[in-house]
Amino acid sequence: MTQRLPRFLLLAGIAFALTLYRIWVINHLGIDLYVDEAYYWGWSQALDWGYFSKPPLIAALIGGSTALLGKGLIAVKLPSLLLYPFTAGMLYLLGKRLYSEEVGFWAGLGFLSMPLVSALGLFVSTDAPLLFFWSCALWFLLKGLDQDQRGNGWGAWLALGVVLGLGLMSKYTMAAFLPSALLLLLIETRHRVWLGRPQPWVALVIAAAILAPNLYWNWQHDFPTFRHTADITRIGQGGGRGFHPGQLGEFIGAQWASIGPVAGILLGWALVRWRRLWLEARHRLLLIFTVPLLLLVSFQALTGRANGNWAAPIFVGGMLLITGAFFYDKRRWVVSAVMVNLLIATLAYHWPDAARLSGVGLSAKTDPFKRARGWTNLADGVAPYLAEHPGSILVAEDRELLAHLIYRLGPPEYAAWNPEGNHPIDHYQLTTTLADKQGRHVIYVARHPDISGVSSHFTRSTLLGKVVVPVHKDFQREVQVYWLEGFKGY
Repeated sequence: MTQRLPRFLLLAGIAFALTLYRIWVINHLGIDLYVDEAYYWGWSQALDWGYFSKPPLIAALIGGSTALLGKGLIAVKLPSLLLYPFTAGMLYLLGKRLYSEEVGFWAGLGFLSMPLVSALGLFVSTDAPLLFFWSCALWFLLKGLDQDQRGNGWGAWLALGVVLGLGLMSKYTMAAFLPSALLLLLIETRHRVWLGRPQPWVALVIAAAILAPNLYWNWQHDFPTFRHTADITRIGQGGGRGFHPGQLGEFIGAQWASIGPVAGILLGWALVRWRRLWLEARHRLLLIFTVPLLLLVSFQALTGRANGNWAAPIFVGGMLLITGAFFYDKRRWVVSAVMVNLLIATLAYHWPDAARLSGVGLSAKTDPFKRARGWTNLADGVAPYLAEHPGSILVAEDRELLAHLIYRLGPPEYAAWNPEGNHPIDHYQLTTTLADKQGRHVIYVARHPDISGVSSHFTRSTLLGKVVVPVHKDFQREVQVYWLEGFKGY
């Protein structure tokens, strides 16, 4: 009889093959960095304990990968390319611990095949370390709680504190793990004893200690990350909150699209019959680590706004829940969910090929990768003007332009245009200034020809040229390049 390949090795092999395939896809698509990737890469060149919109771990990860492999496309994206398969491995371990090896395998594969992971797997983002550390935190929490009958071991609890802290240094959404963990301890009678033991509280102190340098950095810089978070959630905008059912509908639709059409049906089904699932401890555990965050961000969407990925950690517990709850009596649904998701990913990755083969071609409306195209050629078009005026400071109209120009050209000096001074809207405005550079010359890259509001602050303005990069027949990138002499100050 042929011995069956261990499920973990099979999942590892599939994850390895998918990662190689995604690396090939990145190169095959001919895309450049997405704006946030270029932005994060810039952070990685000046490592700090915090940045304008995010905690620092993503910059440290990119800094490590590019230090080893250079600043190429794959090197910048490598943290996401590796962390999603590692997260799938954690789902395997969690599924095996809670249910069976078979459930662990399909939960891990289900996670790897999710449209959210298929899309974000091509781009480096803070969600990659967040989901990894969330799954690790769930694993160490379960290990710690399992010591109820075995004594007061510390190892799992100390590890829990570390991964919680690293998760918080990835994205503040990790904080949502804490109320779910507390809820679990309160609800499960056999676990309440831990509320009176030091281990969970020491884990919390460790997490806080790891986050502390970021909090100190925020305090030093007038809490820009918290202000940014308040702005994008409309918490800090007077009159910005209200009742927005359309936003809620969009958010729920984004969750369904993120987990996949069949898996979304299964997750919805599980949530509808939550009372029945609640009766079983392992299902109850996963509901506790799925529903509260989903409800919280749904409320945020209803009363303000919420991006589709703001509740991404729900898919750790959600994927485990639908696999564990439905695998034994509805196995075909679980397998179909994975197969459909893999098909969707393949179609999305090869959509440009299909458009090309059909003779229709891509357009601004049909290219899902449009926002990551044309930047290298645009920067190369600006390069000669910068080279012709050594000693000039590179300034661009917005964060997107400046991030891509910095990544490609590596200018000796750059700065954001910020006449307001006290109201930064990105990391460049927070960390660079022209205020102390009176008399200096600037290469200014603008999307619009009218720069009178900027040029009035200089003694002389000269249009050096225009850079036009055709991307599709109905879409091109275009900038004007100016030489601005003698900065007079804001």
